[in-house]
Amino acid sequence: MMSRSVSRIAYLAGVCILAGATACALQAQAPARPASVSTDLAITYAAERAEIAPGDCGCFWLQGGGADAAITFSKGLGIAASLNGSHASNFAPGVDVNRVAFMAGPRYTHWIHTGTAGSQQGRGMQFFGEGLFGGERAFNGVFPASSGVTSSANAFAMQTGGGFNLLLSKSFGLRLLQVDYARTTLPNNASNTENDLRLAFGVIWRIGRR
Repeated sequence: MMSRSVSRIAYLAGVCILAGATACALQAQAPARPASVSTDLAITYAAERAEIAPGDCGCFWLQGGGADAAITFSKGLGIAASLNGSHASNFAPGVDVNRVAFMAGPRYTHWIHTGTAGSQQGRGMQFFGEGLFGGERAFNGVFPASSGVTSSANAFAMQTGGGFNLLLSKSFGLRLLQVDYARTTLPNNASNTENDLRLAFGVIWRIGRR
């Protein structure tokens, strides 16, 4: 009687071991889950404090807006691209200016959780920092250069800074504030560089999951 019980126990133990080994083998052969990827699109209003030339501020405010898109991969690393347009009227007697810039570069995004329930539903706050590089086209203005004065000019542009996103749901949120240092190389009859402060806020749409 006892030998039968022992045989049954040994049989059940063998079945369990075989099932466990089979499960482990299947799990090892299963493809790894792809890393989570999210895409964000933001539409913003922006105000940029600009200078006519370094050392002689003549500062004025450009008003405009822009759109930026970012793809975030694992561990918060990703890439971003932005398209911004701005305008200033009569910043000097009878002088206006229009500027359009396109830039792209790396972005790092960090989640600031607002509680387990909120984070599971896609709600919370993000902080991001980025460095973007590209070009700018300025037109309908006055740009003094060594070859003479022109009404339009092309220049290198860069933008570094960061901001905060408040995620209200899995797909919608607010760009609470974005602060950037913006540098361009438009002709200005001096150093041919401009160092601006750019402030922006708006709305964001999010596709994907954390």
